[in-house]
Amino acid sequence: MIRDGDCVAIFHSIHRVMKAEKVLKGQGFPILLIPAPRALHADCGLAIRYASADRDAVEEVLAAEGLLPEEIHVKQGEQYLKIG
Repeated sequence: MIRDGDCVAIFHSIHRVMKAEKVLKGQGFPILLIPAPRALHADCGLAIRYASADRDAVEEVLAAEGLLPEEIHVKQGEQYLKIG
């Protein structure tokens, strides 16, 4: 479900993650709402997965909407490295 190099955005509210999903899909981004990986702590249990190539554009849209995630991680092998 999550490929190497994919970004995973963690939100601490189900409302924020759902709003972020709606905004990003409305902008045409190929994002996916996923269960938060067990290796990452997410209060709401959900995360948004997107390609690292879209990272700057995704974060720009989320910032404009006041919906920046609490944490962003990139998958590398079996690990998730915190970025940003």
